[in-house]
Amino acid sequence: MTPSEIQSIKQRFGIIGNAPSLNYAIQVAAQVAPTDMTVLITGESGSGKESFSKIIHALSPRKHGQFIAINCGAIPEGTIDSELFGHEKGSFTGAQEARKGYFEVTNGGTIFLDEIGEMPLGTQARLLRVLENGEFIRVGSSKVQKTDVRVVAATNVNLLDAVREGRFREDLYYRLNTVPISVPPLRERGDDIYLLFRKFATDFADRYRVKPISLTSDAVQELQRFRFPGNIRQLKNVAEQMSVLETEREVDSRRLRSYLPADQSSRLPMLVSAAGSATDGAGNAYSERDLLYKVLFDMRRDMTDLKKLVLDLAAGQRPQETQELLRQNSHLFNNLSVAPYDGPAARPLRPASPETGPAEYILSPRDLSMDDTTDYEEEVQRVEDIPHETEEETLSLEAKEKEMIIKALKKHNNKRKYAAHDLGISERTLYRKLKQYDLEQA
Repeated sequence: MTPSEIQSIKQRFGIIGNAPSLNYAIQVAAQVAPTDMTVLITGESGSGKESFSKIIHALSPRKHGQFIAINCGAIPEGTIDSELFGHEKGSFTGAQEARKGYFEVTNGGTIFLDEIGEMPLGTQARLLRVLENGEFIRVGSSKVQKTDVRVVAATNVNLLDAVREGRFREDLYYRLNTVPISVPPLRERGDDIYLLFRKFATDFADRYRVKPISLTSDAVQELQRFRFPGNIRQLKNVAEQMSVLETEREVDSRRLRSYLPADQSSRLPMLVSAAGSATDGAGNAYSERDLLYKVLFDMRRDMTDLKKLVLDLAAGQRPQETQELLRQNSHLFNNLSVAPYDGPAARPLRPASPETGPAEYILSPRDLSMDDTTDYEEEVQRVEDIPHETEEETLSLEAKEKEMIIKALKKHNNKRKYAAHDLGISERTLYRKLKQYDLEQA
C-alpha cells in the first residue's frame, strides 16, 4: 500500500498522525478488509481501536450491510446472551415478546465487540459456535438459526493472561486472533501528540467560539514528554479544559503542567511496580519470563566466548600471546572469583583495591608445568592430545517445556490434574501438550 493510499484512509476516517506504527496498523486493516477473516484489535483504552473496526467494515464487501459496535463490559452478565443472540417470549421474567439479537440483526454486516475480555465464559461458548459454524440459538429456544456476520473484536487487556487465569477460553482466543492489529499508545507516537492537540484545540475553539489555544516551544516539549495513560481521550480532555478555562491563549510549560496529573508524568527509564513487574519509561511491561530469557541469552553468549577462549589457549599460544589474549578478554572474568596463588608465576589479573575487592590471579600455560625443566612445546602437545568434547546447551522453549511437564508428572505420580495445577495450566492444555510431545503414555 502506497503512502498516498494510507493518507487517503486517514482523511476519510479522520485519523491524525504519521507515526510508523500507526501507518502499519492502518495498512494491515486495509489489507484484511476485503476478506471475511476475524480480526482482533489490541491497544490501550482510549487509543482509537473503534476507528480501525470502521475502516475494516467500510473497505469490505459488507460496507452496505449494518455495522454495530457493542461494549461487552457495559452489558450485565444476565442479559448479554439475550442482547447478542435474542430471546423468545416468556424465556425469562420480563420477556413479554420475542426479540432479535445483534447477530441476527447484523446478518450480512459487521459486528464490533469491544472489551471482549469482559465477556462471560458462557457467552464465550455461544460466540465460538457463531464463529465456527455461523449458528446461534435464541435464549429460551431450541431452534438453530444461521447468520452471516463478520466479527471484529477489541481488547485493552492481555487475553493470554486471561486464558492462563481461566477467565477467557483458549479456543476462542485463537479463533478471534486470526489477524491481530496492534494500535500504538499515544506516548509512542512522538510528534503526533502535538498534531492531535492542535486539531482538538481548533475544534473546541469553533465549538466555544474562542481563539484556539497555542503552546510555546517548551510547552510542546512538556506535552510530548507526558505519558498520557488515557491516550487520545485524555489528550482531548486536556485540550477542552484549556480551551474553556485559559484566559491567555498562548500557554507555557508551567501553565500546561497544571492540567497534567503530576503522578503520571514520570519519565524514568525503568519502573518497578508493586507487583514486581518491570516497565520502561513508556509504561510497557516486561514480564519475568522476558527478563529470564535475557539473562539466559547473556549467559549463553558468555559461555560461548569462554569456550572459544579456552580452545584458543589450548591451541598452542605462546606465553606472551596468551597474556595478550587474556587481557583482550578480561571482561569475561569480571565476576569470576579465583583463590590467590602464592607461587612465583602468579600474575594479577586485577589488583586489589577498596572498590574492586581482593586481587584476582591468572596462570599462564607454562605455570601449569610439572616442573621448571618441562619443555613448553611438549606441554602444549600433551594438552592438544587430550580429546575435548563440547556440549552445546539447548535453549529450545519446546525442550524446556517438555522437560518441565515430565518433571511435574513424576512429582505427582502421573496424576495429570495435580501436574497441570503445578505447571499453572489447565488440564485441557496439559492433555494437548502430552499429545504434542508424544507423552500420552507418561
